[in-house]
Amino acid sequence: MTRRHAGLAAALLLLSSQAAFAHPGHGDAAGLAHGFAHPLSGADHLLAMVAVGLLAAARGGRALWAVPLAFLGMMAVGGALAAAGSALPFVETGIGLSVVAFGLAAAFGAGLPLAAALALVGTFAVFHGYAHGAEMPETASGLAYGIGFLAASALLHLAGIGLGFGAGRVAQGRALPFAGAAVAVAGVAVLAGIH
Repeated sequence: MTRRHAGLAAALLLLSSQAAFAHPGHGDAAGLAHGFAHPLSGADHLLAMVAVGLLAAARGGRALWAVPLAFLGMMAVGGALAAAGSALPFVETGIGLSVVAFGLAAAFGAGLPLAAALALVGTFAVFHGYAHGAEMPETASGLAYGIGFLAASALLHLAGIGLGFGAGRVAQGRALPFAGAAVAVAGVAVLAGIH
């Protein structure tokens, strides 16, 4: 399978999977559906998740799996902190900053050491996970909800990797930095909207 086909497959999987969660309210399906929908419901989360995939594509090699897994692992930690009732200050600001940081890292991060990329995404992932966990409906199953938001986030990472590979082939590879810079600019707009 070529990189272009992998990106197309990820995008189609993302689009088709939403239909499976269109009818919540059936036991744990309510938690799963709510969890799956949450990362897709806000531009800040959506941009950050795709930017993680862009960064992974920019770095290449082991980063293709390590960067998204680091994000997902630390996002689960953040969700568990919220579910346990722990306080985490500046969550919305951390999410907004993550969009800027991930966009800049995707734009300029081809030479970023893998450990630095993992630390960057892991740190900001805690804020995303906390927001997901804090906004979990009281009637939702925590485990099903967590699986839902992790699955949607992973699909967005895959979409970002596919976009990154596609952008890497456009204009002799100069489109990927442009895509990362565009995400960073959108992150500034997200930060400007935080009151």
